[in-house]
Amino acid sequence: MNTLAHPLEPDDTTLSGMLSHFRLLEPVFDAMPDVVFFVKDADARYALVNRTLASRCGFKEKAALLGKTAEDVFPRRFGRIYTAQDKAIIGVGNQMLDQLELHLYPGRQPGWCLTCKQPLRDASGKVVGLAGISRDLKADESSHPAYSRLAAVVQSIQENYVQPLNLKQLAAMADMSVAQLERYFHKVFHLTPRQVLLKTRLDAATALLVSHDKVTDVAARCGYTDHSAFTRQFKATVGVTPTEYRMLLHGTLRG
Repeated sequence: MNTLAHPLEPDDTTLSGMLSHFRLLEPVFDAMPDVVFFVKDADARYALVNRTLASRCGFKEKAALLGKTAEDVFPRRFGRIYTAQDKAIIGVGNQMLDQLELHLYPGRQPGWCLTCKQPLRDASGKVVGLAGISRDLKADESSHPAYSRLAAVVQSIQENYVQPLNLKQLAAMADMSVAQLERYFHKVFHLTPRQVLLKTRLDAATALLVSHDKVTDVAARCGYTDHSAFTRQFKATVGVTPTEYRMLLHGTLRG
């Protein structure tokens, strides 16, 4: 994530040098209530955050997060996942683009977002930290001018999410090709049709997990015939298993 409008000078390629440039944009990042922005050092500790992240983590001042890892800030099991993800990006040097995630903030309020993380490198190419953003997925995109072409498709997905996704059938419903359907979905929702189905299923799952239904029953009601596949998909997206998520909601998960 290079927010600089000119080539980096040697001194600018240190983390502190990069931070000085990012700080010029702090007022911009602070003015985005639906975007979480952060810069972390090589140990995955927050070096710069925006007001949105601080507020969602229950802090009045941004400075309260500095020097902490996600594990120090988020519910423990989630925090461990986020910190491990950060350290993997720093260790390997790969970027992460538009990862669909369900975040559970300290107030136990879930929120869907698309997360991007970019390793930051010094002049020698060594990774010295990372910068990232998480963009909220708005609950209602019906005001988008292209939404009318997708309304019937979205309704079909939401009403039939227990069924496998049939892109050809959905495209025909919208009177467009599969490629056009995918382009429109990305334009309106910033997601693929498969991601919309996944989100719909997991929205249903997280709501059902508040109850005392068996996890196997929740999986079946959300379109998963294979309980283990449901658990794998849930953990890959949310960061914890369905059982752990339920325990987090009820405040009974330890360690």
